[in-house]
Amino acid sequence: MTACTSGPTGAASKDETDGKEEARGNQEEEVSPAEDLMREHGVLKRVLLIYREGIARIDSKQEMPPEPLIGSANLIRTFIEDYHEKLEEEHLFPRFRKAGSLVELVDVLELQHQRGRDLTGTIQRLATADSLKDASSRAELRNALQLFVRMYEPHEAREDTVLFPALRKIVSPNEYAALGEDFEGKEHELFGEDGFERNVEEVARYEKILGIYDLAKFTPPA
Repeated sequence: MTACTSGPTGAASKDETDGKEEARGNQEEEVSPAEDLMREHGVLKRVLLIYREGIARIDSKQEMPPEPLIGSANLIRTFIEDYHEKLEEEHLFPRFRKAGSLVELVDVLELQHQRGRDLTGTIQRLATADSLKDASSRAELRNALQLFVRMYEPHEAREDTVLFPALRKIVSPNEYAALGEDFEGKEHELFGEDGFERNVEEVARYEKILGIYDLAKFTPPA
């Protein structure tokens, strides 16, 4: 009897089930705008750890190879400032201003973007082997690193806990989903299909140069 019931109707039913499962899988793979922006913040946070390591080594007069600093500053420029922050400035901030929501916060965040770009320029200029050998340049670099870390730790925390969660309240579900597609499309256009992953790998390479890649090293002893 079982064999008799598995005809065209049964095949169609299976196709329909498979199609639903595939659609469900595709939906699960989609990244929301907030999740997309927050995982990019994860890259930023790891760069801040590299900057902190640079500050510590300058303070203790330890050797500091320039590659992790200049490489991280270049990544901040291309991936965070010229891409991530541009998304916020072009797609998020105008929507909050139009809705009259969190306008004061948005104004501060945008001002900090501008200041951050100035600091990145300073870090790019000074994160060289010659500058790291000069006491005056080393001090100026240390100050730029410290100012950047001090500003961006609360900056990203406020976006993650206040701004990004509030986005759903000021846009429709369809607009929210469309933003996610726009963000993903822009990322692929600028950095390729695996652009995010490659940026993460780049940060990991700098962490390994500095000996701070092993997560277990950050665990305090019992």
